[in-house]
Amino acid sequence: MTVQASSSNTSSRTVLLLGASGFIGRALGDALVPRGYSVRGTGQGQALAVDYARVLEASQWSPLLEGVDIVINAVGMLRDTPRASLLAAHQLAPIALFDACAQAGVGQVVQISALGVDGNETAYARTKRAADRHLLALHADERLNALVVRPSLVFGSGGASTRLFMRLARMPVLMMPRPMQQFGVQPVAVRELAEAIAQLLDARASGIVEIGGPRALSMAQLVATLRQQMGHAPALVMPLPDLLSQWSARAGDLVSASPWCSASLELASHDNVCDPRTLRTWLRGEPTAPEHLLATLVAPAQEGRS
Repeated sequence: MTVQASSSNTSSRTVLLLGASGFIGRALGDALVPRGYSVRGTGQGQALAVDYARVLEASQWSPLLEGVDIVINAVGMLRDTPRASLLAAHQLAPIALFDACAQAGVGQVVQISALGVDGNETAYARTKRAADRHLLALHADERLNALVVRPSLVFGSGGASTRLFMRLARMPVLMMPRPMQQFGVQPVAVRELAEAIAQLLDARASGIVEIGGPRALSMAQLVATLRQQMGHAPALVMPLPDLLSQWSARAGDLVSASPWCSASLELASHDNVCDPRTLRTWLRGEPTAPEHLLATLVAPAQEGRS
């Protein structure tokens, strides 16, 4: 779908931000409040609490939408947890929410999806893709303005994948699954992703927007550049046999907090890249290159860019 944009006045616009306490949600809140948006957040520690296993009908969302101009769904999880299933959190609850937005006259809805969900048959991708398509269908029917943002690998403090890459970067000897050495990602700093989304929101952009950092590299190369930024010598990297890669991912399936699991192995087995000009356009500046990502963990987003 072609991205379209129109002018908009942000003053006094109220945003319902789902997943406000999450990795991307926190960055979005930090980007939106200074721009004059009034943000209501849902999530752990927020004033509004939502049990995604129980809000599967549009009528259950209606009370949360009173006085809301914009809804942003930033809820995301890699696999089922004891508290919520992917089917409920990624698909059934968002679809009910989007229907409620259409019924309540919420003019603008933003869905934070992920690059690579098309053509990928993990439960993560299938459920995200189903919600994306439902929202875009409502847009096609002119019932609301829909924007689906699909970022590549998002890097920043508090991110589960970031913690994994930082741990790997500290190891002098690594055995890596082959997909991590073969397929590309475009890491984007979380605060720069949030700033780009805020700009898209200001412009009332619609359609699907794919966002990746300024340069593609393999996950092994990302680990290597993080290690270099730490001041360490290059690590000894050896390929992990495919069978052991699968076993390690299945072992990760048993630990719900682990970012390494069967789903992440499958997602890593595809290129996760897009046109880098999109981020530059909406960020209105030069984004942080992989060689300077470490600085974004401690410095403001505008610092450490190259």
